[in-house]
Amino acid sequence: MQHQNKTIMAITKVWIEEDCTACNLCVDTCPEVFELPDDIAQVKEGVDFSEYEDEIIEAAESCPVEVIQYEED
Repeated sequence: MQHQNKTIMAITKVWIEEDCTACNLCVDTCPEVFELPDDIAQVKEGVDFSEYEDEIIEAAESCPVEVIQYEED
C-alpha cells in the first residue's frame, strides 16, 4: 500500500477572464473576494486569499461561463 504525500497548496492569485456574464454567483458565494461594479465581476484588491480558499474554489467551479481562475503555489 502506497501513501501519497499531500502538498498543501495556497491560492496566491485570483482573476476573472473576459466573457463574464455578470450573473452575480461569485459575489453571492464569496463577497469578501468578488464584487460586481459596472456589470463585470472583479476581484477585490488587498484580500488575503488564504482566508477564503474554499469559497474561491466553489465560485470558480460554480461559474456558468468558467471565467474565474486562480493560481496555487
